[in-house]
Amino acid sequence: MGRAGTGTGGEAVAAVVAGPLLLLLLARPPPASARDSGKSEVGLVSEHFSQAPQRLSFYSWYGSARLFRFRVPPDTVLLRWLLQVSREGGTACTDAEITVHFRSGAPPVINPLGTSFPDDTSVQPSFQVRVPLSAAPLSNASVNVSHPAPGDWFVAAHLPPSSQKIELKGLAPTCAYVFQPDLLVTRVVEISVMEPDVPLPHTLLSHPSYLKVFVPDYTRELLLELRDCVSSGSLGCPVRLTVGPVTLPSNFQKVLTCTSAPWPCRLLLPSPPWDRWLQVTAESLVGPLGTVTFSAVAALTACRPQSVTIQPLLQSSQNQSFTASTGLPSLSPDHQDLGRSGSVDRSPFCLTNYPVMREDMDVVSVHFQLLDRVSVRVCPNTPSMMRLRLNTGMDSGGSLTISLRANKTEMGNETVIVACVNAASPFLGFNSSLNCTTAFFQGYPLSLSAWSLRANLIIPYPETDNWYLSLQLMCPENADDCEQAVIHVETTLYLVPCLNDCGPYGQCLLLRRHSYLYAGCSCKAGWRGWSCTDNSTAQTVAQQRAAALLLTLSNLMFLAPITVSVQRFFLVEASVYAYTMFFSTFYHACDQPGEAVLCILNYDTLQYCDFLGSGAAIWVTILCMARLKAVLKYVLFLLGTLVIAMSLQLDRRGIWNMLGPCLFAFVIMASMWTYRCGHRRQCYPTSWQRWAFYLLPGISMASVGVAIYTSMMTSDNYYYTHSIWHVLLAGSAALLLPPPDEHAEPWACSQKFPCHYQICKNDREELYTVT
Repeated sequence: MGRAGTGTGGEAVAAVVAGPLLLLLLARPPPASARDSGKSEVGLVSEHFSQAPQRLSFYSWYGSARLFRFRVPPDTVLLRWLLQVSREGGTACTDAEITVHFRSGAPPVINPLGTSFPDDTSVQPSFQVRVPLSAAPLSNASVNVSHPAPGDWFVAAHLPPSSQKIELKGLAPTCAYVFQPDLLVTRVVEISVMEPDVPLPHTLLSHPSYLKVFVPDYTRELLLELRDCVSSGSLGCPVRLTVGPVTLPSNFQKVLTCTSAPWPCRLLLPSPPWDRWLQVTAESLVGPLGTVTFSAVAALTACRPQSVTIQPLLQSSQNQSFTASTGLPSLSPDHQDLGRSGSVDRSPFCLTNYPVMREDMDVVSVHFQLLDRVSVRVCPNTPSMMRLRLNTGMDSGGSLTISLRANKTEMGNETVIVACVNAASPFLGFNSSLNCTTAFFQGYPLSLSAWSLRANLIIPYPETDNWYLSLQLMCPENADDCEQAVIHVETTLYLVPCLNDCGPYGQCLLLRRHSYLYAGCSCKAGWRGWSCTDNSTAQTVAQQRAAALLLTLSNLMFLAPITVSVQRFFLVEASVYAYTMFFSTFYHACDQPGEAVLCILNYDTLQYCDFLGSGAAIWVTILCMARLKAVLKYVLFLLGTLVIAMSLQLDRRGIWNMLGPCLFAFVIMASMWTYRCGHRRQCYPTSWQRWAFYLLPGISMASVGVAIYTSMMTSDNYYYTHSIWHVLLAGSAALLLPPPDEHAEPWACSQKFPCHYQICKNDREELYTVT
């Protein structure tokens, strides 16, 4: 397939893949000789395209990859991607290896996690390069592709798969890896046009020559031939022809060397891509001083398609009437030129064309259906063809699903229906081969038989092009009755954003890069894969219910601080704990990824209330321990809660937005305790029982809870570690709440009025309380 070289440090720095040139250079600029030699080329122009840099993410699903879309102009002979990766964050950032994927016509289908794809899914491995980023904060790489296919090219970049550890924002060091690709394009402006069956004289010098031929619709074969070849420096015909474009990840570019080939030198291309220009590059093999003259001839063989009558459209026209067309359909000027210049196969029809209606349903959602019928007639001698137009430029971000179903009563025991799905041109050679291979595309085969009446095919991210579904009935040997058989096949053709909407354990999300839209599946409950169908790490229903019960019922531990607060007449604190228990319970009931889900409010509202309750609970607990005067304490309760609410609105995931007010409360508590120690000239609190049975256990539980919350939670152990956090937080609050005043009733009545009303005053003085 190719060869790889090794550069400094043992890294693979070069690779040549199935073509004249596909060169990968890591952190190495082009040599000066190569830059200078380009100045002598005649008829070549250069263009530069760039896109804004994007910050890379560790890979967890397709949305983690950063996608770039480039438009390669026609007649491009060389493109070079300049890849630049930079790191921001200082010495705390670790070394990383960035993976960059390339694909022509559609976003690359990648699988860094090694998960399984849904059944009946056909996937080609993506072409990828790796850019290491070690000590230096900046790393460069370049990728060269010669004779690239025109149109959309996509680049996707990501960091290695993410770790399962849940890191709090603002606590761990922040490292930003930024990726920016630039595209340099060299295209030819002096190019010779080959007309069908017209010899084109040409003289080759030291630099290559570029030719092109237009291939119209309904072209069965393209024959390229070199005639009257004469060389000044050697015998034979030292010419190398490179035909067709390079596409990644697969490459079907044809290379013909005529030095030792039989004379005349020919290249036959069955089913070349329709309705486009085909580029041919001719290179001399005699050296820089020799010349080669030859005549290039392109012969096109057209077939006679049989079109099916569209009855509703014909009946709607009151001024005209038509019958079924049994000859060539209405041709564009290109087709008419083919009829005059090329050869038309006068044998029976080469295919039966069934018109297909494209129905746009939504973004990246298209339904293809036959006009005036529900099934396709499949015969043994002529392929039946359907054209699926996916060439709008916005259809490559979904999944093409094809489903075929044959009539059981019409299928014989030994008959087989073979179908091929191809891009650019249909596969028509069922009588000679069943590999579904056209000139520059490897098709997807399907088959129907009496034992398998259904066939399905899923193509993620299909290339931007016209797609063709061709079917033919294959008869067994010595089966005379099969020659006249006709089998009806029902087709279901859709382009969907996500297959089955990612199933019950996934969410189909629409992603955007500038104006380009594409879809991806975000999985949950341990399910993985392209469509969330890989259950190798999935949670069972029992595990999902156990997780939901742990996360919700662990909040009942807040009944302990609620009870203690009520007994000690801390009614405001008890209200905060009750608020926290309620919203934490129902937030985690709504936050479940599986079947055990209960949402009483909007998810975002429940999350905000849960975070607010947790921060307020810690705030009021620490201030209550400071034993401030009542007015000052309740003012701080209110101000602190408002600050926490504001910080959560600014950044809900920022740990310091919640930790800052709590540290401020701790400073207030430490100041009050220090003041009491100095005023009484003894340690505060003074009772050793208070320290041994309440403060030290409460502080220990709080410390363990903070350690678990900040450094031990992962995606796998979240359910029980976060439940332990609930228990420790509530338990520490119950232990750390101060005792009531033993010398006065907290709400003593000072006097009574004849009208039976009472005026009550809080006589508790914090500075004189003995604990």
